[in-house]
Amino acid sequence: MLFLELPFEERVRRIHERGFLVEIWDWSAKDLPALAATGAEFSSMTGYLRGDLTSTEGRAALLSTARESLAAAEILDAPRLNLHGTGLGEGGIPVAPHPVVSGADWLHAAETLRQIAELGAAAGCTFVLENLNTAVDHPGTPFARAADTLALVRAVDHPALRLNLDLYHAQIGEGNLIALVTEALPWIGEIQVADVPGRCEPGTGEIRYEAVARALRELGYAGVVGMEAWASGDSDAALDAFAAAFADIPA
Repeated sequence: MLFLELPFEERVRRIHERGFLVEIWDWSAKDLPALAATGAEFSSMTGYLRGDLTSTEGRAALLSTARESLAAAEILDAPRLNLHGTGLGEGGIPVAPHPVVSGADWLHAAETLRQIAELGAAAGCTFVLENLNTAVDHPGTPFARAADTLALVRAVDHPALRLNLDLYHAQIGEGNLIALVTEALPWIGEIQVADVPGRCEPGTGEIRYEAVARALRELGYAGVVGMEAWASGDSDAALDAFAAAFADIPA
């Protein structure tokens, strides 16, 4: 999402040269050996290519492509693989929208995630389930709210399944971010940030990320915080703003 004027591998090098970890989305269209050769340290990547948490066919596809993703993650030495409530297509729209979930859907989702966690544990990786927003970016996504993803991760209760707590999405869907990170802390595998509105770097919108960072420090959080945001202008300046906002989090 940064240095968009550069070829993809150069974006990775540029972020690495700035001293940051790198996250990527769909790995299937990337030259993974070339990315590994950049010397960058990869924080996370997409953990599936298609599928969902609830339907018979979708669950099979999710598990199958999760296995493929684990093999890809080994090339990049990426420790975390990201999941959503269902497969996302062009523009982040669900391939098969499923906005209303039943009790049976919850049970199927928990069982699918339990199997996913076992795959991750066997490979030494952690799958992280990301919350999304349905009002702006991902209408029709099931299990989208942070409350939903937290409930699923708690229910599975497996160390190889954690939350990717996206505070941009949570601000749009739920708000009350400091209370949210406080409640979710034992289950967080990663935190992602962008400001609201606009999904750009911290300081461009309404969220006081310095206050969130201070709360995270006081809670003892020392995990990864990823900026999943567009640059409002210059990409280096966006990285500077991100680093300044989270200077309180241990490196």
